[in-house]
Amino acid sequence: MTKDVLITISGVQLTDGESGDVEMITTGAYYQKNGKHYILYDEVLEGYEGVIRNTIKIQPDSMDIIKTGVTNVHMTFERNKKRLTCYATPMGEMMVGLNTRNISIDESENSLKVRVEYSLDINYQHVSECNIVVDIQSRSQAQVNLRS
Repeated sequence: MTKDVLITISGVQLTDGESGDVEMITTGAYYQKNGKHYILYDEVLEGYEGVIRNTIKIQPDSMDIIKTGVTNVHMTFERNKKRLTCYATPMGEMMVGLNTRNISIDESENSLKVRVEYSLDINYQHVSECNIVVDIQSRSQAQVNLRS
């Protein structure tokens, strides 16, 4: 995979029988070190100055999402494990629980796709069932399908 990548992050949250879809597409940098994949990109939080620097670390059985800047958090998704972390936002801090049921990683020469199924708790209360897909493609080979 090339250093310059296109990153698509899409997610679905099921809360009380209703689903909410989110999708973000951005550019970033990719590198591989010691058998781990690293994806770096910046994000702007509307209404706030500064950026959020994001690092996604992908290993054979887990994915870490690390955000620093306007918000700060280190989320770890690991199959059949529950992880707690403090999520600091401009509106305050909250305790986030991630109970990962499944994680799958598909890797090819010009792409890397990670699918995660997990339960989300906020301040020790179950909030929703979630799915997230992180799709990284070499920018020169990228194919984007926008949902309507």
